[in-house]
Amino acid sequence: MQIDSAGALVSGGASGLGEATVRRLHGGGAHVVIADLNRDKGEALAAELGDRASFHEVNVTDADAVEAAHTVTVSQLLNEFFAHEAGLADWQLGLGHAVLCARPVVGDEPFTVLLADDLIDGTPPATTHLAQAYLANGCSVLGVEEVPRERTADYGIVSVQDAAAALSQVRGIVEKPAPSEAPSTLAVVGRYVLTARIFELLADAEPGRGGEIQLTDAISRLLAHERVLATRLPGKRYDCGSKLGYLQASVELGVRHPEIGEAFAAYLRTRRS
Repeated sequence: MQIDSAGALVSGGASGLGEATVRRLHGGGAHVVIADLNRDKGEALAAELGDRASFHEVNVTDADAVEAAHTVTVSQLLNEFFAHEAGLADWQLGLGHAVLCARPVVGDEPFTVLLADDLIDGTPPATTHLAQAYLANGCSVLGVEEVPRERTADYGIVSVQDAAAALSQVRGIVEKPAPSEAPSTLAVVGRYVLTARIFELLADAEPGRGGEIQLTDAISRLLAHERVLATRLPGKRYDCGSKLGYLQASVELGVRHPEIGEAFAAYLRTRRS
């Protein structure tokens, strides 16, 4: 199977995010090879798109497909992602790798990263706040908040130009430092607006803490090329990565739910008696 320099192989391209990637690349003029285990869906999508689209059925012994993954323009790590989806490996490649896999969909645009284990309840919403900061300053923006020093090993920690300011330039960032080594107690809390330059830095990144591709390390390298800001986010954050935080968020937002909030609050009152 040959793919020219203007083409891309998309693993899992017959449905979901893979299909969205196929449609975006094809719409931009690329020849797209849809690599998928599902022949029916893959062939149907290729037929719908017509010219510059073809289907290649994947199986775990398909050396041609794995080799083709080395020639695509989607991402330097697509071959690893391809192998993972085909069942050849069960790798935990890190947040940085997960962000890099979005490159075909994002292209050269700025984009947001939202980590689901941080639920932030505020006005304006956290992502709106970050987007406004990006539009005003034209650079990457990280959402941050103060955390207890004993918790720094759970977060990426930034040092900033003015620690008292609501918005300040980032001078450094480190992944999960020990409390005695943390440059501050200002933690990145699962909300980012990043420029597309981050993809270049992730594509040639070396594994960092835990043997994973760390987004924090790429942001640290980004500081040498572009200004990066940190902004304190409005509202209350719930750590839904913990069981207690997940339950707290469920209760606090549950009592405000427009359909069941009143009944849920009444139920909670009966629990106190």
